[in-house]
Amino acid sequence: MKPLPLLIATLLFAATLSVQAASPLTSAIEAALTREIAAHHAAGVVTLVMQDGKVIHHAATGLADRDQKLPMKADSLFWIASMTKSVAVTTIMTLVDEGKLSLDVPASQWLPELGKVKLASGQPPARAITLRDLLSHTAGIAFPPRKSTDGAHSLKGYVAELLRAPLAFEPGSAYEYGFGITVAGRIAELVSGKPFEVLMHERVLDPLGMKETTFHPDARQRPRIARTYKSAEGGGLALANNVFVTSDPAVRRMAEPSGGLFSTAADMAKFYQMILNGGVHEGKRIVSEKAVAEMTRPHKAGGKTLNYGLGWQTGNGERPAVPGFSKTAFGHGGAFATHGFIDPERKLVTVFMVQNVLVTGSGDARKAFHDEVNRALKSGETSSAQ
Repeated sequence: MKPLPLLIATLLFAATLSVQAASPLTSAIEAALTREIAAHHAAGVVTLVMQDGKVIHHAATGLADRDQKLPMKADSLFWIASMTKSVAVTTIMTLVDEGKLSLDVPASQWLPELGKVKLASGQPPARAITLRDLLSHTAGIAFPPRKSTDGAHSLKGYVAELLRAPLAFEPGSAYEYGFGITVAGRIAELVSGKPFEVLMHERVLDPLGMKETTFHPDARQRPRIARTYKSAEGGGLALANNVFVTSDPAVRRMAEPSGGLFSTAADMAKFYQMILNGGVHEGKRIVSEKAVAEMTRPHKAGGKTLNYGLGWQTGNGERPAVPGFSKTAFGHGGAFATHGFIDPERKLVTVFMVQNVLVTGSGDARKAFHDEVNRALKSGETSSAQ
């Protein structure tokens, strides 16, 4: 029998799958991530890189299920958590493009409950909350305590609950990451007359051919959902709970605009490339170039430039959001360490898919991926996928 370290290394190597002929970039990324997996910074990862609209790397490394020894695959499905925000806001901005919504008027004209919110003092805010406030986390809507009933509501019911809490600050005066985009999703429902999930499919997912992206994985997709892991007390990794993976496909959570989607690396790359193209996919406009510019520029609150636009994480103009990327790069991460970013200056898209929660060193795995991408692009060691 092989020694345990050699056996582990053999399993990791055997579980590393690539959808392309080996390139220097793919070989370097796989080697770096195999080391990270051996260090228990992840069980398995799917990575994808596009440049100039072409896939130059797409591979799966490690295991999707350690107990069953199931290899991670390029089409493995992940709960992408807050990466959902970018897709949700893009959906909402299509309504802005059509003049059905406006960023800078009182949003209470569509959702009257917003006109009734109060500060902790019991006084009304000095000015009305706008859609821009909601989409940039500057509305003052406090981050709610997590409860067992989360996800059991309709979007209408959950938003009503969110708005019963007092505002944390005056609209536009500060930034607090939270659920303003969820409130905005409810506004989109009211304006369009359609459930938010249906609207997102019609406006973004279906036109882009994102067939693996959903709030509700079906029986066909569920076997491909990567297991979630946490750091074990004695070292290594242990299985962790993911409340978004329900016990049965028929048991559905609320479609959550702030963090409910499941997706694959390839699907998210389609979405990011459309945004990099200024809102166009295969010659068809999905969202306006003006909307893309509004979403992806850093906004301000309280006189400070934020690291956030409208549903997108950004740099603040002084340093890049991702080391080695340009200062204009933008994207979004998710609670279970998924990550997707766009560098417009290098015409670059990167997607990093993993299911980690409270994993020590989780960020090291993503950094290793980005470091290899930056090194390869700098040295010219890239080639298109075969």
